[in-house]
Formats: sequence, C-alpha cells, structure tokens
Amino acid sequence: MTFFDDLHEIAPQRIWPGLVARALHGAEATLAQIELEPNVDVPEHAHVNEQIGILTGGSMTFRIGGEDRDLRPGATWIIPANVPHSVRSGPAGATLIELFAPPRVDWAGHDRLPPSPPQGF
Repeated sequence: MTFFDDLHEIAPQRIWPGLVARALHGAEATLAQIELEPNVDVPEHAHVNEQIGILTGGSMTFRIGGEDRDLRPGATWIIPANVPHSVRSGPAGATLIELFAPPRVDWAGHDRLPPSPPQGF
C-alpha cells in the first residue's frame, strides 16, 4: 500500500454529462478535482455529504439554498448536507477542487474513463 498517487494517473469518472471527477477516497472524506465542459447545467440536487470547494479555473454560476452567485477563480463555497444546489459552467468551462464528507460512496458505480492529463496541470 502507498499513501501517494498522481492526479494524472487517476482515472476520471463521468459523474454528470459534461462533468468528470478525479477522486481520492479516504475513510472519512472524498477529495476531487472536477472539470466541467463549457455551458454544462448540473441540475438541482442534494446529498448527505457536506461539500466544500474552490474554483481554480474558468467560471460558473452556483445556486446554493436559493442563493445565486457568479464565481471566478479563487471563489469558495460550503454546502451543508442536504441543501439543494445546482451549477452552470461558464463559456470556457470550469475546474474546481471539492471536498466531500462523508466520502462519496455513491460515485463507485460511475463510468471510469482512461487516465488523461487534468485541466490546469
């Protein structure tokens, strides 16, 4: 067992149409690098996981608990468990890092794509 990995070697998973995630799953949390293609709508949803993130590239409009915000790189968010949220990526797409606690065990069944260089690295 090793405690290390490389983002380039983690097979991305298609979570939503136009959204892939490279996820590290620990016992207590999931950390994911997420890429959204341009102008992708992720429909409103909620889950038991608290979600904390930072936008590292591109732009997006996030709706969290009824509040809308246009985000640029450096923007952060915290979504408590079970709070409805949705997102639309900007015309150049979006790249972000998110932490989910507890881990996203529901992602286990999503399609895995061949490893490829992540955006922004």
